[in-house]
Amino acid sequence: MSSNQGMGASVARKEDRRFLLGKGRYTDDVTLPEQTYAVFVRSPRAHARIRSIDASQALKAPGVLAVLTGEDAAADDLGGIPCGWVITNKDGSKMVAPPHPALVKGTARHAGDPVAMVIAETRDQARDAAQLVEVDYDPQPAVAHLTAAVAEGAPRVWEEAPGNVCFDWHIGDSAATEAEFAKADRVVSLDLTNNRIAPNAIEPRAANGSYDSVEDRYTLYTTTQNPHLTRLLLGAFTLKVPEHKLRVVAPDVGGGFGSKIFHYAEELLVLWASKRIGGRPVKWTSSRSEAFLSDAHGRDHVTHAELAVTHDGQFRGLRVRTLANMGSYLSTFAPAIPTYLHATLLSGPYVIPAIYAEVKAIFTHTVPIDAVRGAGRPEATYLLERLVDKAARELGIDRVEIRRKNLIQPDQFPYQTPVALQYDIGDYPATLEMALKAIDYDRYPERKAESEKRGKLRGFGISTYIEACGIAPSALVGALGAGAGLYEAATVRVHPTGSVTVFTGTHSHGQGHETTFAQLVNERLGIPIENIEIVHGDTDRIPFGMGTYGSRSAAVGGSAIVKAMDKIVDKGKKIAAHLLEASVADIEFADGKYRVAGTDREKTFGEIAFTAYVPHNYPIETVEPGLEDSAFYDPKNFTFPGGCHLVEVEVDPETGVVEVADVAIADDVGVIINPMIVDGQAHGGLAHGIGQALLEEAVYDEDGQLVSGSFMSYTMPRAADLPSFKVGNHVTACTHNPTGIKGVGEVGAIGVPPAVINAVIDALTPLGVTDISMPATPEKVWRAIRAAGGVA
Repeated sequence: MSSNQGMGASVARKEDRRFLLGKGRYTDDVTLPEQTYAVFVRSPRAHARIRSIDASQALKAPGVLAVLTGEDAAADDLGGIPCGWVITNKDGSKMVAPPHPALVKGTARHAGDPVAMVIAETRDQARDAAQLVEVDYDPQPAVAHLTAAVAEGAPRVWEEAPGNVCFDWHIGDSAATEAEFAKADRVVSLDLTNNRIAPNAIEPRAANGSYDSVEDRYTLYTTTQNPHLTRLLLGAFTLKVPEHKLRVVAPDVGGGFGSKIFHYAEELLVLWASKRIGGRPVKWTSSRSEAFLSDAHGRDHVTHAELAVTHDGQFRGLRVRTLANMGSYLSTFAPAIPTYLHATLLSGPYVIPAIYAEVKAIFTHTVPIDAVRGAGRPEATYLLERLVDKAARELGIDRVEIRRKNLIQPDQFPYQTPVALQYDIGDYPATLEMALKAIDYDRYPERKAESEKRGKLRGFGISTYIEACGIAPSALVGALGAGAGLYEAATVRVHPTGSVTVFTGTHSHGQGHETTFAQLVNERLGIPIENIEIVHGDTDRIPFGMGTYGSRSAAVGGSAIVKAMDKIVDKGKKIAAHLLEASVADIEFADGKYRVAGTDREKTFGEIAFTAYVPHNYPIETVEPGLEDSAFYDPKNFTFPGGCHLVEVEVDPETGVVEVADVAIADDVGVIINPMIVDGQAHGGLAHGIGQALLEEAVYDEDGQLVSGSFMSYTMPRAADLPSFKVGNHVTACTHNPTGIKGVGEVGAIGVPPAVINAVIDALTPLGVTDISMPATPEKVWRAIRAAGGVA
C-alpha cells in the first residue's frame, strides 16, 4: 500500500466537511433565475374515474402561471412512464404492461395519483391555488391487498390483467423438486408475509427543470441515484427529445435506499411545464406526507414455502409460491424484484439439491412497488431463515447446528445453485463462528436466566444469509428482460501537476464515494487523496453510467476506475521508459514511482504527468501528449456478500414490548476499502432491517387509503431503539473483478430481519407462541401471547 490513505485505511470522509458546515447542495437548494414552483393535485381516492377538472378559480389565484392536466400532457404527446424490465410468463407470453401516464387522464388508480399540476410564483401560492382546483371524481371499487386482489370477483385494476395478474413466472426444476419431496422424511411448511415498507430517505424527492429556448435544451436538477438512466428514459420515452438536448444533474442526494433509482413523473413534468410557461424554471419538492403517496414502496409479498428435510436435518428440496404486489403501475425495475433479484437467491448459503419457485405479480390500487434496500434479497432471506428455524424446532435440532450441517463449504466453490446463480467464493462457516464468538453464544443461558429474574423473556435469533450485488453481466440481464446494460464507466484525468480528477458513472447518496474512490486512486497511483477529485452526478461531465443501487458502486464502478488507471499507468511506463532510456518491459510502477527494474533510477508519477503535458522530451512518435483515459467495466457475474447475523431480544410479557438487547454480525463483503465506512453502512442497514422487523409498515385499508401516511403512524426506528452493534468482517475476495470487492450497502437490511423475528419467537415459544409476523409491534406481540394463553 502506498500510504495510510489507501485500501484498508479508515480515512475520514472528505465530503463530510461541507455537510457538517451545512453547505451541502441539494436539489431544493438550487434556485434558478425567474424560479417558479409546482404543486400537484393528487387523487384522494384509490380508484376513480375523472369526470372533469375545473381550474378556473385556481387560474385566478395570485401568482398562478398555469394549471396543467392529463389532457394537456396528451395534447403535447408526452410519453408514459416506462417499465425497464419485461418478464416472460411460464407459458412463454409476455407480462401485462399497462400505460402509466405522467398525469392522470381518465382514471386515477391509487391514492396520490397526480391529476393536475399548478405552477405559481411561490410555493405557497401554488399550494393555495391547488386547493382551488375542482376535480369531479366518480369513485370505483378498489382493492389494496394481495389476497383480496386475487379473490374471485375482485375489482380489476386493469381490464387487460384478468385476476389482476401482471405475470405468472417460475424458476427451478419442478420435477426434481417433487422427487426430493416424495422421498423426504419430513416437510416443513410456513405461510408468511413480508410487510410493505416506505423508503423514507432523509431528503424527500425533488426536481427543478428548465428549458432554454435559445439552445432548445433542457436541464433537470433531480434527486436521482441514476442520472444517465433518467436522461435516457426522458429522451427515448417520456419527453422525447434527443439526449444531447438534455442535461440531468443530481447534486448532493440525501439518501435513496433504492427509491431514487427510478424515473418519476415529476421529473418529466417540471421540464415540460418549463417550456409551457416560456422557459422559466419549475421546481417541485415533495412534502413528507406526499412522499408516502408518491415514492415507490418496497417488499409486500405473501408466500407459502415448504422445505423437504431428512430426519437428521439435511435440506433436500424447497418449494415456494409467492404473490408479489406491484401496486397500480409498473415502476422502472419492478418486475425484476420478485423474480431475478429474489427467487434466484432462494438457495441462500445452503446446499439445497432442488428448488422450485413460482411468483405471481399482482396489480392493486396502491403506490407502485419497486426496489428498496436489498430489493428481493431481504424477502428471500426472510422466508428461508424463518423456514430453517421452524425446521430445527420440528426436528428437535439446535438452530445453529442445522445451519452448520447445511452450509456450503469453502471447498465447494464455485457453487452452482438450482436457481441459476453460481456463487464464486465464500466461507460461510467462518462468518457463523465469528458472529457466535462476538455475541458470546456459550454464555447465552446465563443472560437468559438473568432476564427471567427481571420478568423478561429473552430470545436468541440467527440468520445466515447471502445476497447478490453488482447486477451483471449486460448480456445476461438483457436476456432476462432488462432494458439497459448494467456496466459502469469511468474517466481518469491526470492534470499536469499530477493531481487527478475521476469522472464516474456511479452516484453517491450518502455512501462516501468521494473518499473511497479517492482511496482506490491513492492505492494505485500513490497520490494523496487531498489531490484527488471525484466527479459524479452530471450527465454533461461524466461518461455514460448506470448509477448506484444494488451495492454496485465499488464492485462495478470501482472496477471501471481501476481499469482506467491501469491504462494511465501503462501509458506512463512508455513515457518513463523514454525519459530513463530503458525498455518499457523493464519499467515497474509502485508507490507512485516508475523505476527501472533492479536499479535506483526512477521518476515520480508527478514528473511523468508534467512531461505528458509539457512534452519537450517525449516519445511523440509513439505516444500522444496528455494523460487521460476511460474504461467501461461489464461484470462477469454478480458478487455474493454473505454472513451471519445474531440478535438477542428481551420481551416484556405484560406489554408486548420487544427490546433489541444485542446484535452481533459477521459479514463477508469482499475486500474492504475503508473499514469505517463499511461499518457505517452495516450500522445503517441494521437499523433499516430492525425497523422493518419491529416497527415499520405501510398499511392500506380495504378501500386503498394509506392509513400510515406520516411519521405519526409509520414508526421509524430511533437511536434509543437500537443497541451498540458488534460488527466484524471476514474477507474472501471476489474472484472475477479487479478489486475483490463484493458490496456492503444492503447486507444489514437483508440479514437482520429474520434474526430479529426468530429471536422474538424463541423468546415466546415457552408461552406457546410459534409464529409472529413483521412488524412485531407491542400490540401484535401482546395479542399473540394472550391468544396462546401464555399470560392470564
